Amino acid sequence: MTKKKPKSQSSTIALNRKARHEYFLEDKFEAGISLQGWEVKSIREGKVNLSDAYVVLHQGEAYLYGTQIQPLKSASSHVICDPERNRKLLLKKRELAKLIGLTERDGYTLIATAMYWKACWVKLEFHLALGKKHYDKRSDIKNKDWAREKERMMKHSKR
Repeated sequence: MTKKKPKSQSSTIALNRKARHEYFLEDKFEAGISLQGWEVKSIREGKVNLSDAYVVLHQGEAYLYGTQIQPLKSASSHVICDPERNRKLLLKKRELAKLIGLTERDGYTLIATAMYWKACWVKLEFHLALGKKHYDKRSDIKNKDWAREKERMMKHSKR
């Protein structure tokens, strides 16, 4: 009888929590990432930072910029590693055409929000985004504070 490894609860590798505060997120897209062997090993260990990650469209292809994948000492001793290299995203032509049109004509930005496992593949979730102004951020904070205050008032009124 073979023993099975316990399956991990969450398939999420890394999140970009700052994105919702800095941008208005609209359409969501999913793409595969072209990775090297040492990068996959580092991702399995959770050594990924997506906080400054964004997607650039160049010559009809999508690339992920600003992602840091720190190499493992044991797994990458024979390979020259570049933790901040640009990684190609794997998208369909129809999706690429839509993204090119929206970013060039309408002024959208493509912001990476999450990296996760889907079966044995590493996937990237990114959104079409418009930047927020300072007063937009203040109104979001004000709304969150008001929602928290309402919850407190409802909790105390039920007693």
